Amino acid sequence: MTGIIVALPKMDDGRNIKNLLVRNGYAVTAVCTSGAQALAQTDSLNDGIVICGYKLTDMLYSQLYESLPPDFEMLLMASQRLLMECLDNGIVCLSMPFKLNDFINTVEMMSTSIAYKRKARRKKPKERKPEETALIGEAKLLLMNRNNMTEEEAHRYLQKTSMDNATGLVETAQMVLRLMMD
Repeated sequence: MTGIIVALPKMDDGRNIKNLLVRNGYAVTAVCTSGAQALAQTDSLNDGIVICGYKLTDMLYSQLYESLPPDFEMLLMASQRLLMECLDNGIVCLSMPFKLNDFINTVEMMSTSIAYKRKARRKKPKERKPEETALIGEAKLLLMNRNNMTEEEAHRYLQKTSMDNATGLVETAQMVLRLMMD
C-alpha cells in the first residue's frame, strides 16, 4: 500500500482531504501542517505520496520537494496562477478548486506509478560486494578446472545447488570451495 501524507497549512483542510481519501479507499499515514512534520513522517515509509499546498507553515512546496526521499512523489494543490511556476519539475499538479473525480484519479495514477516502481526495485538484482563476486568466480573456476565445465555450466551448477539447498549463491560458492579444497 502506498503511504500518503497530507501536508496543508490548515489542519482542518488536511483532515478534509484525508476524509476524502479514506472514503475512496486510501489509507492516509499522517496529516501535517509543516514540511518538517511531513519529512519526519517519510522516515517510517519506503515510498509514497505527499499531497501538499503551495505554502506550508515552515516552507514552500519546492523546499519540501527537494528534501523528499527519492521514492516519494508530490501532488501540489494550488491555484492555476501558482501552478504555472512548477512546470517541468517532476511534481504532479492539481488546480484548485478541484473536482473530486480529478483528485481521486490523480492519486490513483500516482499510486499505480509508485507500485510499479516498487515492483521494479524488487526485481532488480542486488549488488554484490567485490569479495563476494571474487568468491563466486573462484568456485566457478574450481568447477571448470576439476569437472571440465564451461563458465556458464559452472554458474548454472552453483545457481541450481543454491536453489536446491535454499542457500544464497555466495554461501553455495563457499560450500563448493570447502568441499573441493579438502
